[in-house]
Amino acid sequence: MSLSGTWNFPAPIRFGSGRISELPQACRELGMRRPLLVTDPGLVTLPIVGQALAINAEAGLPTAVFSQMQGNPVGADVDRGTEVLRKGAHDGVIAFGGGSALDVGKAIALMAGQDRPLWDFEDAGDNWARVNEAGMMPCVAVPTTSGTGSEVGRCSVITNEDEHRKVIIFHARMMPGRIICDPELTVGLPAHLTAAVGMDALSHNLEAFCAPGYHPMADGIALEGMLKVHRALERACVDGSDIEARADMMIASTMGATAFQKGLGAMHSMSHPVGAVLGAHHGLCNAVFMPYVLGFNRPAIDARMNHLARYLDLPGGGFSAVLDWVLGLRERLGIAHSSAGLGVTQEVISRLSRMGVVDPTAPTNPVPLTTEHMSALFEQSLRGEVVVR
Repeated sequence: MSLSGTWNFPAPIRFGSGRISELPQACRELGMRRPLLVTDPGLVTLPIVGQALAINAEAGLPTAVFSQMQGNPVGADVDRGTEVLRKGAHDGVIAFGGGSALDVGKAIALMAGQDRPLWDFEDAGDNWARVNEAGMMPCVAVPTTSGTGSEVGRCSVITNEDEHRKVIIFHARMMPGRIICDPELTVGLPAHLTAAVGMDALSHNLEAFCAPGYHPMADGIALEGMLKVHRALERACVDGSDIEARADMMIASTMGATAFQKGLGAMHSMSHPVGAVLGAHHGLCNAVFMPYVLGFNRPAIDARMNHLARYLDLPGGGFSAVLDWVLGLRERLGIAHSSAGLGVTQEVISRLSRMGVVDPTAPTNPVPLTTEHMSALFEQSLRGEVVVR
């Protein structure tokens, strides 16, 4: 079976090895003549960025680069990129990289012609209506990792550096107008990063599947996404050149972000403040917190875990089989069991808990969350004690 396709769900996607060659066409379809490629400082010197720039140059599409951003991007990163976009008279954005670059690129495209500050567009109430849509620029997304799925997201997660808080910036038109998913771009990703971002993809699919509410389409996508992670993540870590495994992980990531329009939960409610306050890698945070949240949510997700265990053909079946799978997968991938490995200490738990309970992902946790619940989960994760209710 060919691992290549062109889809229009949830946005126009070109998927398959070598499809980065279609970058100029994707840009032109959105009316771009002078795009700005937004990437991160670790990626900007690698051959895949040079390849993308060369492809555009050969097609007569001059492309500048912006790469001044942090691993957990902050508002100032978006402000700097927006200034570069305006001064260079660019007419669109190529968001190229992992979750950070994709989020910053989408936010720059949003902010191109706005006269309000970024934080005015936080995903709360009808803040999205403040956006001057005529001031937005088109965006092509090119993921180079397989975790966040931000290429199909209608938002960007940016840290407010003054408040030390991760903020979700949202507008429906922030979803990129064209997406190129080329698994060959992920071949050079080191095993430890492949593991961390892969567990992020798993968390998106898993939390979407567990979120309350009736959304059979999201549930179906999430189930198939988790099956691909089950079959491919360890293979991609062991052999980074396994293009079939890389392709499965890339689409599992896209599927997770498509499914989580249904909702997320406490894995992300815990991870967001840890990333904002302690600077920990988001995917790694989700991986560490995953079994603790599963144990806490068991009363509300038992039936779904039975279904998931059958779908993945896990030995033993039921909730225990899913928990054992998660714990074993983390161990084989070298993921820390305790949140101490993320920098969590007893002294910061109270602050993290207060932030977590008001995080936008908290309301769709299968079990309603309180500050006391968050504190107990952080305590358990610090001790390395998985409590199954």
